[in-house]
Amino acid sequence: MDSITHLFYGGAIAAAIAPRAHRRAALLAGMALNTLPDLDVLPLALCDDPVVRLTWHRAATHSWLVLPLIAWALWAGFRRRGGRVAEAPARWFWVIFVTLMSHPLLDAFTVYGTQLFWPLPMRPLMWSSLFIIDPLFLLPWLAAFVVAWFARERVGRHALAAGIAMGVGYLGWSLVAKHLVDRQADRALAAMGLGDAPRFSVPMPLNTLLWRVVAMTPNGYVEGFRSVVADRQPMAFRGYPSNSQALAEARDIAAVRELAWFNHGFMRTRIVDGELVLSDLRMGTEPDYFFSYAVAQRGGDGWQAIAPPRKLDPHRDFGPMWRATWHRIWNQP
Repeated sequence: MDSITHLFYGGAIAAAIAPRAHRRAALLAGMALNTLPDLDVLPLALCDDPVVRLTWHRAATHSWLVLPLIAWALWAGFRRRGGRVAEAPARWFWVIFVTLMSHPLLDAFTVYGTQLFWPLPMRPLMWSSLFIIDPLFLLPWLAAFVVAWFARERVGRHALAAGIAMGVGYLGWSLVAKHLVDRQADRALAAMGLGDAPRFSVPMPLNTLLWRVVAMTPNGYVEGFRSVVADRQPMAFRGYPSNSQALAEARDIAAVRELAWFNHGFMRTRIVDGELVLSDLRMGTEPDYFFSYAVAQRGGDGWQAIAPPRKLDPHRDFGPMWRATWHRIWNQP
């Protein structure tokens, strides 16, 4: 999720667990703790390989096998220093532990994916029921945080409970909406002879009412959209080509292997000006994607790696994109 959501999400969780007398301190501590896993972007910024920066984010610092050790170390260090943690060590251990562990759990609900069990050789988990920025998901955490900061003890306690309940409820709704869309997509893809095709569904930006579904085909992929509000007819898909032959020829190049592992094979392959360009189909829409990389160029009888790979910037105008999304939520195509 975005950094702002993590701030208020973490603060509300920490304050709900901490002793009542420590509420404001817990709100601030929760903000810091829930931001901590994303600090992996700082050392990654020193790397000149954009594929490494993409695939190593949400790895070690987001691992449920690593974060318990970090939580214990932080708790032990602050307990030795005295202060609030020493006054209520049990409560503050759970504040630190739960707030840290909840960060990657929330991230796993986005399509980017999270290496929740790093260093085990597993692909990133991507439940993809939330867009990375969702104002309606942020709102209950923000409201709970603000009320808990300013209100008296009893009102603040109720605000935290209500905010957490609404936030978790919104997560539940996102899974229900995803199930409804997946069910319609399964029927339409089966009718097209793609019943067993690898696929994913993801909400469009800033909402959980309009969804995008992509399924892979032998020579490309198909893309379809579904509004849980407006659509009643069978789901429709449009097909797009992808150069599967070039992808197979370049499969031994390190960046190709890393990207295919990271995006679960959901990528578009093109040859542009003699270069092999791979795009992550999960983030963006036709024809522009947020993560596209030139990874190889023609050399002799095959492909030669571009070292380091080159990230290509998407050409997107977010204003028209959001207006089109808003219109499509309420209208059938």
